[in-house]
Amino acid sequence: MISSPFNPNSPLASSITTLLFVTLIIGGIVFLIVLGPTLYSYIRFRARPGDDEEPYQNLGNTRLEVLWTVTPAVVLAALFGLTLLTMRRSDPPVPDNAQPDLIVTGHQWWWEFQYPDSGIVTANEIHIPTGKRLLVQVTSADVIHNFWVPQLGRKVDATPGYTSHIWLEANKPGTYLGACNEYCGTQHAWMRIRVIADSPADFAAWEQSQQQVPVIPTTGDAAKGSQLFQSLTCSNCHNIDGTAANAHIGPDLTHLGSRETLAAGVLNNTPGDLAAWLGNPQAIKPGAHMPNLNLTPDEVHALVAYLESLQ
Repeated sequence: MISSPFNPNSPLASSITTLLFVTLIIGGIVFLIVLGPTLYSYIRFRARPGDDEEPYQNLGNTRLEVLWTVTPAVVLAALFGLTLLTMRRSDPPVPDNAQPDLIVTGHQWWWEFQYPDSGIVTANEIHIPTGKRLLVQVTSADVIHNFWVPQLGRKVDATPGYTSHIWLEANKPGTYLGACNEYCGTQHAWMRIRVIADSPADFAAWEQSQQQVPVIPTTGDAAKGSQLFQSLTCSNCHNIDGTAANAHIGPDLTHLGSRETLAAGVLNNTPGDLAAWLGNPQAIKPGAHMPNLNLTPDEVHALVAYLESLQ
C-alpha cells in the first residue's frame, strides 16, 4: 500500500497537504452556501395546491450579482496566491551548479538509485538520513515514469533524455512507500519505491556497509552459487562489485541480501521468495525483462545461498 499524502512526514509534503485541506474546506463552505439557499428556495417557494397566481418574478438584484461575482474572484485569487506559496515551499529553487545527492533512474519496471558522493548503487530501496534535505535528480532509461513518495514530497516525471530535480526530506525515521505514478507498461503497478529514513548514525552505518565489497564465498552452496552466477547469463545483465559481473542492464545486486524486497516490491526478500523468483520470474511478474532460465532446484538453491550472502 502506498503511503498516504494525508500523513506527511516532511516539510515539503506538509505544505502540499495544508493547501489540500484549505482547498477542501473552502470548497465545502462554497458547497453549503450554494446548497442551503437552493434547498430553502425549493421548499419555501414550491407550488402548493390552490396556488393559481403566477409567482412573483424577480428580474435581478444588482447588489447580489456583484457579491456573487466578486466573492468567487477573491476566493480564487486567494487560492492562487496560496498555490504559488505552496509551489515554492514544496519545490524550492535549485541553486546554480548544485550537484545531486541522489540520482534516480526509472526502468521498466524497477528503480535504480545512485549516490554520487559515495558511489553506492542500489535498486528500489532508498536510504536517507533524517533531518537533511537531499537534492534528487530524476530521469528515465526507457519510457516516461513518475517518481512519487506522497509522505515526503511532490511527484515528478522521469523522462528519457531529460533530467528533473526535486528535494527529498524526512522528519523522522521510518519506511515511506511510493510508486511509479505514470502508466509505463505491463508491470506499472509493480514498480514500487521504499524510502527508508534512518537516523544520521544509522544512515552512516548503512552507507559504510554498502561501500564494502562483498567477500566471494569459497565453500558450500554459496560458492557453488557464485560460480553459477558467473557461468550463466546472470552476469550479462547484473553487476556485483568485486566480481567479473559488471553489466548494468538489470538491477545492481552487490548488496541484494540487505534489501527488504525483491522485483520492485512484488516479493519480500526471503530465501523462499527469492527461490520462487529465480525459478520462474515470469510467473510472478509477467512481462518483466528477466527471463526464465529453466534452472534446476539445485541451481536455484545454490544461487539463493550466494545472493542472500550479499549483505
